Amino acid sequence: MAGQTTFGRGDLTALMVSPDPVLLGAFRDSKTMTGAFSVLTSFDTYPAANTFDIRLRQLEPQFVLVDVATDLAAASELIRFLANRRPAVLAVALHRSQDSEAVVGSLRAGACEFLSMPFDEAAGAEALARLYRLRPGREGGAGRTGSVVVFTGAKPGAGSSTLATHVAHAVRREHSSRVLLVDLDFEAGTSAFYLKLAPTGSTRDLLSVEAPDAADWARVLNDSQGLHVLAAPETPQSGPIPSDQLNRMLAQATARYEWVIVDAPNVFQPASLMAISEAGSTCLVTTPDLASLHLTRRAITLLTQLGLARDRYRIVVNRMNRREGISQQDIERMFHTEVFGMVPNEYFSIHRAISLGQPLGGEGELGRAIANLARRITGTAEPSTKARPVTAAAGREQRH
Repeated sequence: MAGQTTFGRGDLTALMVSPDPVLLGAFRDSKTMTGAFSVLTSFDTYPAANTFDIRLRQLEPQFVLVDVATDLAAASELIRFLANRRPAVLAVALHRSQDSEAVVGSLRAGACEFLSMPFDEAAGAEALARLYRLRPGREGGAGRTGSVVVFTGAKPGAGSSTLATHVAHAVRREHSSRVLLVDLDFEAGTSAFYLKLAPTGSTRDLLSVEAPDAADWARVLNDSQGLHVLAAPETPQSGPIPSDQLNRMLAQATARYEWVIVDAPNVFQPASLMAISEAGSTCLVTTPDLASLHLTRRAITLLTQLGLARDRYRIVVNRMNRREGISQQDIERMFHTEVFGMVPNEYFSIHRAISLGQPLGGEGELGRAIANLARRITGTAEPSTKARPVTAAAGREQRH
């Protein structure tokens, strides 16, 4: 039933569902939250779908704040209803603490954000910044469109998958953004392995749905410390990816996420070329050995023939070693373009990260290189007059 109504004075309109008076009180007492949200009405029980739908149509809120602490199962059912409804309404999960089960459960059900007490902490302000970007516009669409960045290698084993995985985490960490990592390598995808995930579904599953809705997305998304991951199929699969399905998935992804990092297979594969054509930018990963450099030059020729402008792709040199006998300037002369990133060869750092299933932090030469590469991609790095050794992620992987 509806309880207290109309509190808060912010620009974000919402309905609130919370049987927990302590949680409700903490939210109402938070100047941060009441300054951001205008709660049009609140419910002190989890409402029936048909009753709730009437109130949604009457009040047309931008968000529904759902207590996931009192009854996670009932809350998840309500969140799924909101995600499947037409038009969908964005759900924000509320909890007394950062309970890991509630975080994963609510995000998988379709919640767009998770807030916990105390609501005035810095994390709450960061979450609100994301919600402002996500709020529906007057036409009912998302308030922003995200960017797609593709990582691909000219030669198998160049480390593009390692870079994609850790750069995605670095973007999430540096910007507190909603970031999606898409593993598009259906034959040898490794993102789930690197992050020790047990995937609930795959990119292929989502592509196979004719018109995926929020519930379809929720079923296949995996969470890695706040980074959402669409994993490759557990059983390797071959065969073409229809371009219309890939275009539709990426369009939906950019409506949901600020950054979409695509881990694509070898640049010469059709799936990679399709992803590159949809992306705002591409990181073409090479290593300093002669075979990789030769194939990278062939890849640049191919991309040029396909009409891709030089500013749509960037060269990233992985596993750079001072003993290689080739310099950054040599590589730039070879490709007639600036090297966007240079990544040191730190085998033990990357081996430890993979063994633990943890993203690289910002410490150490390799971690700093990953963080700086993420900043350059997002446009927040310090400008340089000459391509700096930004270093891109490394390690002697068996296959990425």
